[in-house]
Amino acid sequence: MKEVTMFYLESCGYCDKARRALEALYAEDPGYREVPLTRIEESQQPELADQYDYYAVPSFFVEGEKRFEARLFMSYEDILDGVRQVLDYARQD
Repeated sequence: MKEVTMFYLESCGYCDKARRALEALYAEDPGYREVPLTRIEESQQPELADQYDYYAVPSFFVEGEKRFEARLFMSYEDILDGVRQVLDYARQD
């Protein structure tokens, strides 16, 4: 499995949707829990966040490659779909 890195902010509504999406996906398929996921609160680790190319949170990277970045007006369903795609990609051999 590939390593996933998630950048987020505690006060971000879209990040909350992504957290809820992760929990829903874990409940739907416990195999998703096996994907190594590092969560980085960008305001607490700005030097690390600056090493990645993204504009909005939540943003997900798989082995350093951006695979999903939230956009304005994204619904929970859109974020759920994006997070699912990230996890599915990370599970591929």
